[in-house]
Amino acid sequence: MKQLLILALLFGYNTVIAKDSTTVPVTEKDKTEFLRIKKDEKDVPVSLQLANARYVPESGIPNGMYVDLISAVHIADKSYYENLNELFKSYDVVLYELVAEEGTKVGDKNAGEGKSFLSAIQHGMKDVLGLTFQLDEVDYSPENFVHADISPDDFKKSMDDKGESFFSMFLNMWLVGLQQQATNPDAVNDVELIMAMFSDNRERDLKIIAAQQFMSMEPVMKSIEGDQGSTILAARNLKALKVLREEIEKGNKTFAIFYGAAHMPEMARVMMKEFKLKPDQVNWIDAWDLK
Repeated sequence: MKQLLILALLFGYNTVIAKDSTTVPVTEKDKTEFLRIKKDEKDVPVSLQLANARYVPESGIPNGMYVDLISAVHIADKSYYENLNELFKSYDVVLYELVAEEGTKVGDKNAGEGKSFLSAIQHGMKDVLGLTFQLDEVDYSPENFVHADISPDDFKKSMDDKGESFFSMFLNMWLVGLQQQATNPDAVNDVELIMAMFSDNRERDLKIIAAQQFMSMEPVMKSIEGDQGSTILAARNLKALKVLREEIEKGNKTFAIFYGAAHMPEMARVMMKEFKLKPDQVNWIDAWDLK
């Protein structure tokens, strides 16, 4: 069950820099991380942070062009989304995720946001954790916002073509979770979860558990992707990057790709290979206050 909840937070169907952000220059050889837990000097978690990672052309041409991969979880502190709303104004184009018909805007009657099973989980989790929901807080109305995700029909077709189902995906996640529980001494167990549910600071303790689960998701991601790549990650990433290419060809130069954090490692790999971009810098943004 914990893996299902983390899936909802990382992916979903939706699918000015914060004051506490830190900017870190990176080189082409660095491996960019997109999610981390910030701790204090006593090793106590103080925040869940997400990366805004910038990529620039290897050749330096065109001058002034960059693509920012803006990682997201779909529930977060209200201030996190307020900061994003200001930041998004600075881009020529903001590419966003939403499994909906091409060109759909969040808020359209045909958008269908909030109607999926995972969206229902997200809404429930935001109340339990004392957070806010991305689709309620992010302003998708500006003209520079461009839909960059597959349609429900294409999503279903891709899953059928790959022989995928949500049941098999969740089963794989559950099995990997059991393996992690048995082999990882730092894995969150059910006793810790129950204790957090009944603690005096329930919201904080549950957020820390959820954040810790994020940090151990790499094997789960691999189980979802398999050898051919999954619909929920690879197929949607390819659509986002197809739209990016189209927008570059229109003459735009500054881009944000606003997608769930789990999408970003593969997104970055393909972008560096196919678009000849290189890492430039990373801004770390507080998404959850864990104090």
